[in-house]
Amino acid sequence: MRDAVIVDAVRTPVGKRRGALAGVHPAELSAHVLRALAERTGLDPAEVDDVVWGCVSQAGEQAANIARTAVFAAGWPVSVPATTVDRQCGSSQQAVHAAAAGVIAGHYDFAVAGGVESMSRVPMGTARQDGRPVPPSVLERFGVDGFNQGVGAEMIAAKWGLSRQQLDEYSLASHEKAAAAIDSGALDGQLAPLPGLLDADEGVRRGGTMSKLAVLPTAFREDGVITAGNASQISDGAGALLITTSEHARGLRPVARVHTAVLAGDDPVMMLTAPWPATAKALRKAGLGIDDIGAFEVNEAFAPVPLAWLAETGARPERLNPLGGAIAVGHPLGGSGAILLTRLVHHMRDNGIRYGLQTMCEGGGMANATIVELL
Repeated sequence: MRDAVIVDAVRTPVGKRRGALAGVHPAELSAHVLRALAERTGLDPAEVDDVVWGCVSQAGEQAANIARTAVFAAGWPVSVPATTVDRQCGSSQQAVHAAAAGVIAGHYDFAVAGGVESMSRVPMGTARQDGRPVPPSVLERFGVDGFNQGVGAEMIAAKWGLSRQQLDEYSLASHEKAAAAIDSGALDGQLAPLPGLLDADEGVRRGGTMSKLAVLPTAFREDGVITAGNASQISDGAGALLITTSEHARGLRPVARVHTAVLAGDDPVMMLTAPWPATAKALRKAGLGIDDIGAFEVNEAFAPVPLAWLAETGARPERLNPLGGAIAVGHPLGGSGAILLTRLVHHMRDNGIRYGLQTMCEGGGMANATIVELL
């Protein structure tokens, strides 16, 4: 039987909005990780059957199939096809699922999956400026006048009884873990620095305190709990993974096998809760229990998401986002799935962890969940 293995995974350092990477075209950010992946693996790009690339705001510089533009920018042969996918925040995690399915089915021998978002150059919501994407019939169905992730995060905090203090404590810990990972060199093997621009994740704040977080205003409800301090940062970045079969990986040194890949949908109004059923579905399909998973990457879109996920799944808190998360590092939408999976497989290899699970909430009330097995 054919399987899908990750030969290597690489990512850019994540830049702050209007920060070090703001001057880099998103196709060039993508090209940077494509070239790095080829260099690290010794892959001849002409062997790549497809590049599957996640991107959310497919407008402006990220329009017109940015995946194909990235192939050109990387200097890869014009014979290498590419496609861009949008599953909102899970776009590049979906790209991994698609690439893995393609190699298992025999449609591909080698595929590259990844994604990009330059939120400095193509601001969030750019693609919606020409019209409202949700018709009145959908708004009427759910009894709302619009869908808002921040309001959804407030709803989760209220439902799971999460206080502002709990959210801020979690957020402070995310920055502390991310800073420790940088200082220890734990991230070095996964990064493709941009010389002269950025060699480490730019959004990590050192010396934070609860008192500093406490003075930040709420962002979505006057009496709410969500602030800029306990939500993910608007960012720029890209990540890429080379995926093939065990047979075609002979002579290479694959890191992990794509063990299980699932999807789930949930309430689009609360919007951010689908990681719970996605996690349960992935574990059922894999025949594993929550304690069999040695590391989790649950995207920190807002602090209530990983905290409520912990409460629902019973996972061990010390195994969750061990290198920090998007609250500290940033969340470059279409690139985040590939970035998180890159963080996960490198952490598994560095620490001898057999199974890892990644999941993330997505616009529209969806989630991908991926279990990977160390090789």
